[in-house]
Amino acid sequence: MVKRTARPEMPGLIKPQLATLKLKAPKGEQWLHEIKYDGYRVQIHINAGKKKVYTRNGLDWTKRFSVIAGTLDIPGQAIIDGEVVVVHEGRTNFSELQAELASGRQDRLIYYAFDLLWRDGDLRSRPQIERKQALSDLLGENDIEQPVFYSEHLTGNGQEMFEHAAKLNWEGIISKRADAPYRSERNENWLKVKTVIKGKFPVIGFIKDPTGVAALYLGKKEGKDLVYMGKVGTGWSRTVSSQIRKQLDTVVSPKSKLTKPIKKPKATWVEPKFTAEIEYRDITSEGLLRASSFKGLTKAIR
Repeated sequence: MVKRTARPEMPGLIKPQLATLKLKAPKGEQWLHEIKYDGYRVQIHINAGKKKVYTRNGLDWTKRFSVIAGTLDIPGQAIIDGEVVVVHEGRTNFSELQAELASGRQDRLIYYAFDLLWRDGDLRSRPQIERKQALSDLLGENDIEQPVFYSEHLTGNGQEMFEHAAKLNWEGIISKRADAPYRSERNENWLKVKTVIKGKFPVIGFIKDPTGVAALYLGKKEGKDLVYMGKVGTGWSRTVSSQIRKQLDTVVSPKSKLTKPIKKPKATWVEPKFTAEIEYRDITSEGLLRASSFKGLTKAIR
């Protein structure tokens, strides 16, 4: 009598591998370059038809992503690593994704699958390029279609792909060593290079701290209106914070100069005589800057 070899027991959530931030993309045939998606990192576990969907922090979001999970009609066992996104105006948009989830809808959700960690056994020790090929084969052989997509990659000069990504307003790129195993940590086998948007916004107020400013409130001119764009609280040293405070103290106003006043109990309002140069990732569905960082302060020209 021939004994059947039992399948190994599937693990629970595998702690995700994370990318190290770099200023420039690597080049060389040993690197695979993928689009960096602006969404929720999601791991999908499939075991004899049963599916579980986990966030990177281990939350069970199977119900929230049930349409995506339902599409993955795959026999046996598999653990797929990827990102859930919403594509808006040609690129993935985190604010639109949040709005979609808040509404309870799933119509616009897309899953970009970029790694295969388990296929009837552990694949994590296999090279990145082999895991991606196995993932491509798995999706193709089982006729998996939208809203699940295989995350394509290019090899070679990552900087060229990054420059292309910047022109298209993508979030950036992820570069992965083709020969590297999967490791549940942040290391330099995965590198990320992010694009940013730069803009100048009138400073309309600030939050004090003992020696300078804790945050700046920003606005934007829309025709004759001055509208609120959110706040920035990073990007300066203690010395620069003190310098900003000295400048803004000269233009303090008894009330907000916004066309539509907002309630900010800690705000010290100012005349919009100074402009802050800001780097940011996006503008949220509420019209506020996301992931903003201060780069400089200049006197507004009138």
